[in-house]
Amino acid sequence: MYLTLISEPYAPWLAPYAYGIVLLGFSFFLFRVFENWYASIYDRPLYRHYFVYKKLTASQEVILQNQFVFYSKLSKKHKKQFEHRMVKFISEKKFIGRTDLVITEQMEVLITATACMLSFGRKNYLYPLIDFILVYPSEFYSTVNQNFHKGEFNPKERALVLSWKDFEEGFQINNDNFNLGIHEFMHAMQLESMSSRDLDSIRFSKQFQNILKQLTKQEVKDQLDKTKFFRSYAFTNQYEFMAVLAEYFFESPKDFEAIFPKLYNYTKKLLNFNFE
Repeated sequence: MYLTLISEPYAPWLAPYAYGIVLLGFSFFLFRVFENWYASIYDRPLYRHYFVYKKLTASQEVILQNQFVFYSKLSKKHKKQFEHRMVKFISEKKFIGRTDLVITEQMEVLITATACMLSFGRKNYLYPLIDFILVYPSEFYSTVNQNFHKGEFNPKERALVLSWKDFEEGFQINNDNFNLGIHEFMHAMQLESMSSRDLDSIRFSKQFQNILKQLTKQEVKDQLDKTKFFRSYAFTNQYEFMAVLAEYFFESPKDFEAIFPKLYNYTKKLLNFNFE
C-alpha cells in the first residue's frame, strides 16, 4: 500500500493577510527604532501614555486636591494623566501597616501621589521593583543593617518602608529639602535603572553619569564647599547624593537652578520634568 500525500490547495485570498502581518511587524520594528532614536536625541520618551481612562474616587480626589500642592498646579490634561497613574499604582501595590498602624485612604493617596510625582516624566512609572509599601507610625528598627530608620528600600523583599510621621512632615513642609517619600522612591528608581534596559532607565543612567562627572570638576567641588547648599548626608555615597538631589529638585528648584545650573539641567533631563 502506498501513502499518497496531497498538497494543500493554494489559497491566494490569504496572501493579503500574510503581507499585512509582515508589514505590521516591520512597521512596529521601524517605530521602535524611531522611538529609541528620539529618546537618545531629545532625552525624553516619544510618548508617555497609550490611554488615560482611570479616575480616582471622589474622596481620593478631595485628599489629593486639598493636601498635595503639586497636583493643584497641573493642567486639566495632566491631572487626568496623574490620576490614571495613581489608580494603576494603588491597584498594583499592597499597603501594609506595621506595629498596629491602620492604613488610611489619606496614607495611600499621599504616598502614591509622591511616587507618581517623581515618575511623572517617565513612560514606565510603576516602580516594578516594589510590590509592598510598609508603613510604620514613626522610626523603625531595620533588620537590614540593625539600625533605626525613617525609611528604606529593600529590593530583596520588594518593599519600600516608611515612617508615616516623617513622611507626613516631608510633604507638609515643601521647601525645607527634606522629603522622605521622594528620597526612598528615588532609591527604587535608581536600582531599576541599573537592572533594566527600557528607555527611561537608559536615560536615567546617562544623566546619572553626567551628574557624577560634574562632581569631579574642581569648580563644582569649590561651589559645593562654598555654598553648603546640599545637606551633608548627600555626600554619604553617590546613591544618597542622587536621592537628596531629587528632594532639592522638587522643593527648591529655583535656588537649585541658580546655584548649580548644570546639575539642575541633568536632573531635569533624568526625570524628564519641567516646572514651567
